[in-house]
Amino acid sequence: MAKAPVLTPRSEDFPRWYQDLINKAELADNGPVRGTMVIRPYGYGLWERMQQEMDARIKDAGASNAYFPLFIPQSYLTREAEHVEGFAPELAVVTHGGGKELDEPVVVRPTSETIINDYFSKWVQSYRDLPLLINQWANVVRWEMRPRVFLRTTEFLWQEGHTAHATYEDARDYAAHIHRNVYADFMVNVLGIDVLLGRKTPRERFAGAINTLTLEGMMGDGKALQMGTSHELGTNFAKAFNTSYLSKDGQQELVWQTSWGTSTRMVGGLIMSHGDDSGLRVPPRLAAVQVVVMAIKGDEAVARVREIGETLKAAGLRVHVDDRVDTPFGRRAVDWELKGVPVRIEIGPRDLQAGTAVLARRIPGGKEPVSIESLVALLPKTLEDDQALLLEQSRVRRESRTSDVATIEEAAEAAAAGGWARIPWATLGEEGEARLAEQAVSVRCLVAEDGSVPDADDAPGTVAVVARAY
Repeated sequence: MAKAPVLTPRSEDFPRWYQDLINKAELADNGPVRGTMVIRPYGYGLWERMQQEMDARIKDAGASNAYFPLFIPQSYLTREAEHVEGFAPELAVVTHGGGKELDEPVVVRPTSETIINDYFSKWVQSYRDLPLLINQWANVVRWEMRPRVFLRTTEFLWQEGHTAHATYEDARDYAAHIHRNVYADFMVNVLGIDVLLGRKTPRERFAGAINTLTLEGMMGDGKALQMGTSHELGTNFAKAFNTSYLSKDGQQELVWQTSWGTSTRMVGGLIMSHGDDSGLRVPPRLAAVQVVVMAIKGDEAVARVREIGETLKAAGLRVHVDDRVDTPFGRRAVDWELKGVPVRIEIGPRDLQAGTAVLARRIPGGKEPVSIESLVALLPKTLEDDQALLLEQSRVRRESRTSDVATIEEAAEAAAAGGWARIPWATLGEEGEARLAEQAVSVRCLVAEDGSVPDADDAPGTVAVVARAY
């Protein structure tokens, strides 16, 4: 009788495979309140590495970290009509506290534009106070009707940046800088996901924004996942909160603003982009554990793998030593496969006698014997090769499953078949976008014919990229 697979095969049931992987790789559990999640240590380690890489890029862009309250007076949200309308169905509202009804209900933050603007209006007085560049790492709550762990949860973790600038041009350029040099750089070069950069249509823009820039990733089943967004807010919130400054000319002017964010949704994107029927595959540049050194059995092997682990750590690699010889080796190997650690170094008594180890590579697959003495020199290049392979596989998948179409019907068919479609925006238009939405197909973004981000929705040659989405 054939052995049952560890995970539901992706080709049979992609959603079931996704949930199986999260459970068996010990990434997260469902929380006690519907739509919440408990992120387990290995899953949180992935998020910590994402935080570290992102935080460094955000600081390089000139932003500083701060923290704002979880609770927002409900009256704040009513100041910007489009914003409150966009978030109203998702709000969690607290009406009682300390055993009595509150004088004013408070909202558990779904995002922080309103409360941050209240403080920006106090902090910005003169052109000398600009630009003001703030980021916070926090949790937010959006009441989710169709929860899926990491992808759509009632509470999730994220970073949200908020900035104020003296001119429209400064704000526009900063939003674009975050979009390309912070988000795209991280997603392509660390996550190994070949994201598509574009701008959202008016229908899909962030509530209260004048422009939204997006990064869309194609998942293993051909659906799209919005990996991050950067918004130009114009002066909408500045008007609502009177966030103004005294210009060099002595005139009182409204600030121009941006906001931008990424979240634990990226963990879901990582799983669905790189996972296979054996589990997760973690990009080496992201991995909290790049190399597992495993003792197969025997006291002598245990002592030696510990020595090798320390040597590899000293060489700058992120290493975990698995010396649990009281647990069957096969079970441990399967566990590390599920978790997607890029490289395993397997060492037993016979290997020690020969001065060799077995190098198992998770990303391309396969095993080969190597000299123990060669590991310090061999592993860095191996990890970089595997990082490049994941990005190439992501790029090939997106390009091979994206088709150019001429009609709305063809666009819907391509999306239903598990791919993306490109159609001229002049052909589709807002009416065609609405027709696609009735079939659960959305315009993920607008791009120029050369793949760049168009300056305006109606720029000549603008193409709409449409797909089914998470």
